[in-house]
Amino acid sequence: MKLLLATRNAKKLDELRRILAGARPDVELVGLDDVPDFPEVPETGLTFEENALIKARAGASETGLPTVADDSGLAVDVLNGMPGVFSARWAGRHGDDRANLELVLAQVGDVPDEHLGAAFMCTAALVVPDGGEYVTHGRQPGRLIRSPRGDGGFGYDPIFVAAGLDRTNAELTAAEKDAISHRGQAFRALVPVVRELVG
Repeated sequence: MKLLLATRNAKKLDELRRILAGARPDVELVGLDDVPDFPEVPETGLTFEENALIKARAGASETGLPTVADDSGLAVDVLNGMPGVFSARWAGRHGDDRANLELVLAQVGDVPDEHLGAAFMCTAALVVPDGGEYVTHGRQPGRLIRSPRGDGGFGYDPIFVAAGLDRTNAELTAAEKDAISHRGQAFRALVPVVRELVG
């Protein structure tokens, strides 16, 4: 079976491939660069679930493939849960990881370290053409640090330390991050659904 992950982000593709490999090696995971181009719909939802479903529905409708999409972001306690669904474009331009990270650090510059609680949030959606919709969630609690550390991961990973750890997400190995990450949790929760689809 072929399964579309509605993203051009190679790191997200690798992450889901690793999770599916052990559970469902007979599923071929492809990304948006592997299917004919179609107009990508804007993420106009105000929640992670709405945005994940928008992307998954579009992928399933345009390609006829079962489609997984996720929406995720960083929720900072003292910023009332922001940047949230705006995480990827917090500094004004979509996908500028460095600018987004620096803006968040500037916004919490005067906040005492003990109040830098945050969490990564993820909603994953699987839409099967003429076969239903499935939604799962993941949450990784932790805290922010003042200066980026590590070369792995992406987005806000270099300034986020998961609860119980002393290394940032960007300092973890891929396997360590998969085991605890918000996206890993949400993707793993979809595996039983994928198993059922494949039979």
